[in-house]
Amino acid sequence: MDLNTTEKIYPQIVSSSLTPMVNKLMKTGIRYARLRVDEYLLPIDERYGLDNERKIAHDAFISSCDILARNMGEIGENNSWRTMIGSDRKEIGDFACWIHLIVGLKA
Repeated sequence: MDLNTTEKIYPQIVSSSLTPMVNKLMKTGIRYARLRVDEYLLPIDERYGLDNERKIAHDAFISSCDILARNMGEIGENNSWRTMIGSDRKEIGDFACWIHLIVGLKA
């Protein structure tokens, strides 16, 4: 996932009328990104402790993406962003980090 792709995907997501689901996607993505950074900053021998929590957060973010995309499609909104994210876990995780960056800068 790169910034150019994120710049195409992010506006599609935030333009959805399904605000509670968009907020859930943002929150789960940001939580995952925070855990990813926390784990990265730990000494290698301490990283194992966060591994399961990070995986659960990653799964929650993926689920939020799937739920929002499915619901957007059901009401006729453009959900092509979900295809652009793909199914590779690393790419989806990277997208969560881009969301964290964008939201952080907007804040």
